[in-house]
Amino acid sequence: MAKKKKSFLGRVIYWTVFAVFVYFGVNALSYADTLKFAHISDVHLSDKTVDTSYKVLSHSKELFEDEIEQINGVPNLDFVIVTGDLADKPQKPLLEEACDKMNKLKYPWYFAFGNHDAAVGTSLKKDKYFDYIKKRNKNIKSDTTYYSFVPKKGYRIIVLDATIDTRITANGELPKEQLDWLDSELSASQSSNQVPLIFLHHPLREPFPSFHHRLLNADEFKAVLDKYNMPIAVFSGHYHAAKISKEGHILHVSTPSLVTYPCAFRIVTVNNLKDRVVFTFDYRETNLKEVQKKAKLLTFSSGTYKGEESDRNGIVILEK
Repeated sequence: MAKKKKSFLGRVIYWTVFAVFVYFGVNALSYADTLKFAHISDVHLSDKTVDTSYKVLSHSKELFEDEIEQINGVPNLDFVIVTGDLADKPQKPLLEEACDKMNKLKYPWYFAFGNHDAAVGTSLKKDKYFDYIKKRNKNIKSDTTYYSFVPKKGYRIIVLDATIDTRITANGELPKEQLDWLDSELSASQSSNQVPLIFLHHPLREPFPSFHHRLLNADEFKAVLDKYNMPIAVFSGHYHAAKISKEGHILHVSTPSLVTYPCAFRIVTVNNLKDRVVFTFDYRETNLKEVQKKAKLLTFSSGTYKGEESDRNGIVILEK
């Protein structure tokens, strides 16, 4: 009799524990929508045969091809996004070649304007530049250079354009109409229980101080984000540096350039859980190690561009 009671009690405990695991497992999975993408920036595709003081422009094409090959070798990406300076100059032949190479990707790709894509006094103005990209990339359907899309349940991608094309400058500024639009996009994200991921060329938080590169109305940008108490991630480039930092509910991610040491990009995985959002960063350098060594010799501070290990790889959690 004692053995039967023990056996019965064992089965009760077993099935209770099993039910608890199933409940919490299903509950977690129902919120665990995973997004995985490649973030590249500052490709600076060029036809130059000489390098600048810190960019290996003479190797831009082979670096770009190596990156595309690497990305195509990564399984299960939802999309690829480049945060500006796709071409070193807004010239039609360079843009054509850049789109040719981007279209070799086996994943959908998206684009945010950089200051080198929107220079003053060129024949290829910003609107024509964007029109050509849309012609070559049917994933982008927007009439404006800023836009949003939902790659899958639980996420909203917001692409901003802070480039200034009315004067020669590397600074950025978000017009009021775009900030108002951003406000409405964040409101929609909140009501739809989506994690907003914002992409633009100019970082909200500088990886290092640079008066001539910063976003001039960063405080206004930040004020819009602070209206929403939810996890928000801001991905950028422009400074050619690897940097990851957390500021309350906002995650700041700067990604390096292809043509400046360390010649790298990122694979980012995001898990949208019930009570938190988990970001996993997988930093990838070029396979062209001799080019990378050359790029390192051209930089004034290679450590600043490469950042700490925590700026390259790791896990960051934003609580909901």
